[in-house]
Amino acid sequence: QVQLVESGGGLVQPGGSLRLSCAASRNIFSIYSMGWYRQAPGQQRELVAAITTGGSTNYADSVKGRFTTSRDNAKNTVYLQMNSLKPEDTAVYYCNAPGSSYEYTNWGQGTQVTVSS
Repeated sequence: QVQLVESGGGLVQPGGSLRLSCAASRNIFSIYSMGWYRQAPGQQRELVAAITTGGSTNYADSVKGRFTTSRDNAKNTVYLQMNSLKPEDTAVYYCNAPGSSYEYTNWGQGTQVTVSS
């Protein structure tokens, strides 16, 4: 059974910061790269950040320089530090394993991030 549990979202003013967490089942976390996705109303889900098992990271251009992802292998948890938030960052944020079959079968409930004054 694969579980993905996101937390840490909320309402923040433009320019503010949030830190998201995703607790994943060991059977997915220990094997796969992990990614953060977001889905805004009326838009498709997009991958915004990813981190390999070895700690290498990649970011979408829209968040590069503002978001940082990290992972704690001992806790099976991946984080997304979001700084300099903009209203266009408003979305539900999810984690999953990019390129794995879990993208088709397993999604958590997500965590809502709202950036508004």
